[in-house]
Amino acid sequence: MSESTRRPYATYLDIKFPALSKVDVPGLVAGCTDRWYNQTLCKVNDSVVRIGVMQGEYHWHKHDNDDEFFFVLEGTFIIDLEDRVIELQPREGFVVPKGIVHRTRAPERAVILMVETAAIVPTGDA
Repeated sequence: MSESTRRPYATYLDIKFPALSKVDVPGLVAGCTDRWYNQTLCKVNDSVVRIGVMQGEYHWHKHDNDDEFFFVLEGTFIIDLEDRVIELQPREGFVVPKGIVHRTRAPERAVILMVETAAIVPTGDA
């Protein structure tokens, strides 16, 4: 089974909105038809801001060198850690520190902002 078959994520690492341009989150969300969509919106110093439109669950993974910040705009977003479960509602956020094994889930369609270093590999480190 190929990676794309096992993990059907639509992940776009290109910078959609360069500096000095308006970031159109509502337009991206309205046009999204993927169940697990991740698009880099913009770069700020050495970090990127990404939008996620998600429904279903991601695989267990970790990032050896990078923290991840998740901020919920719409829906319910769940972060499974090895020892507990974090449930986030709109206008709530959570940082997963580097090296922590985690999995994210959205029981219904959710819209999430993520802030992480530009070098992060979204699917995790091997």
